[in-house]
Amino acid sequence: MNDLLAMVSAAAPVAGGWGVHGLWMRRRLSAARRDPLSGLWTRAPFERCAARLLSHHQHVVVVLVDLDGFKALNDTFGHAAGDTAIRATAASLNDALTSQRGTVAARFGGDEFAAVVPLPDPFTLPWLLRGLHGAITAPFPHGGRDLTVGASIGAALSSDLTPESRQAGPRLLPVLLRLADEAMYAAKRSGGGWNYPAAAQQRCSTTAGRRTGRPGTHTPHREAA
Repeated sequence: MNDLLAMVSAAAPVAGGWGVHGLWMRRRLSAARRDPLSGLWTRAPFERCAARLLSHHQHVVVVLVDLDGFKALNDTFGHAAGDTAIRATAASLNDALTSQRGTVAARFGGDEFAAVVPLPDPFTLPWLLRGLHGAITAPFPHGGRDLTVGASIGAALSSDLTPESRQAGPRLLPVLLRLADEAMYAAKRSGGGWNYPAAAQQRCSTTAGRRTGRPGTHTPHREAA
């Protein structure tokens, strides 16, 4: 019995050490999946979470955000101001979408952000986009002054797609990202704001790639914030 107690006592520090090491590793892995500047998910873990949401919810909106005037902000006030704008945008994404349970937000790089939001009712989408645009473009403090950036936001709703498209499985997220990307650049070409194409327009064939606008491609209706 004494030998058993001695073995347990000797093993306890080792087990405790492994427990601390495991916690440290989990934190390191979680940090590796996060963008260090914004604290949001990076693209790969975002896409994994988004795919799960699309498989479990009927109405899921994919949102892409690109900041307007970001380069001018950097050039005028310095890169520290740009970093502050990135952090402020991340905070705005979290604040504007916090009421939507299950939301996943990410920074794709530079001044481009994304979110996937399950919606209980798709009719709430315009209000969500309007609120998101207002939050992102609100003044934020830096260096004793209030600064602002613009934003172009595009959205694509999973339940607007044809039944065949919704059965695309792993290919559904790339389809929605492409549609949201086209909607975002349509908003940007129109001077910013947010853009959610009508369901009938989302069913139209679209071109691959970004920054479309060549003859034959559709231009979704733009809604200003």
